[in-house]
Amino acid sequence: MKVVITGAAGFLGRRLADSLLRRGALAGPGDREQPIERITLIDASPPAPFDDPRVSAVTGDISDPALFERSIDRETRAIFHLAAIVSGTAEADFELGMRVNLDASRALLDVCRRLGQVPRLVFTSSVAVFGGDLPAVVTDATAVEPATSYGTQKAIVDLLINDYSRRGFIDGRALRLPTISVRPGRPNTALSSFASGIIREPLNGEEAICPVDPGTRVWLLSPRKVIECLMMAHDLPAQAFGSSRVLSLPGLSVTVAEMVEALGRIAGPDAVRRIRWERDPHVARVVATWPGALDAARARALGFPADQSFDDVIRQFLEERLATPA
Repeated sequence: MKVVITGAAGFLGRRLADSLLRRGALAGPGDREQPIERITLIDASPPAPFDDPRVSAVTGDISDPALFERSIDRETRAIFHLAAIVSGTAEADFELGMRVNLDASRALLDVCRRLGQVPRLVFTSSVAVFGGDLPAVVTDATAVEPATSYGTQKAIVDLLINDYSRRGFIDGRALRLPTISVRPGRPNTALSSFASGIIREPLNGEEAICPVDPGTRVWLLSPRKVIECLMMAHDLPAQAFGSSRVLSLPGLSVTVAEMVEALGRIAGPDAVRRIRWERDPHVARVVATWPGALDAARARALGFPADQSFDDVIRQFLEERLATPA
């Protein structure tokens, strides 16, 4: 089996490739497990090298259909479409967001359609598709009303995944991801970046700025659980999704104040004092339109995992940081 990962230079892409290499197999046609023979990593910048002959990399403009045409062939049975311009950049640069988040996704889907092999395609959507006057607890049936261009782009691709699957062009699965915390590395332009920064930077002995109010409620999932969900979504049989290939993942509903309290329990008061509260009206306004709690009963019934507590999420981050060579 050949596997393709777009957005492979990002931290989720790298983790996913590592996990797939360790696992060594995925469900293929007829839901029978097949060995992974090749993994092609696609991104605009070169992914970190892998010391494994099964891995190759293709670098180029993700919105150029030719990139997919030379990377995806009739042997490609699994595609994980992670590539995206993050929310803050997509809002600041409308053309770039549309080109990468929407046009590139359409180009990828059309390459799959023309090849006619019906690959399994897992797409990372977002709870940013929701917005407006939300109920206290959002469900999969809640109307989609995104408050950002990023959320709109994700919502459109969700619909395309459903339609291309209905027509038999792909076997698609679109996962609406919660905010991912705690992300490693440095801050980025995602409007949700603070949800990692207020934990990661204090643990690294650095100051962090929180742009939202302490009572802001967010829907979270750890990087480890996201990877588990991606692989599980791929391996589930198509009929498990029923009439909709779009699924909201389970998560934790916590306030920012509760996140900071968890940091204090694990790292002590000095870490908490490294957080500076400076409200950014734009970030606060957009984040307030995202669901703070979500009824993911459908995903839970299918067996998708979630974190048990935000304390556990912080401990995962610390364990993985210790395990990563400097």
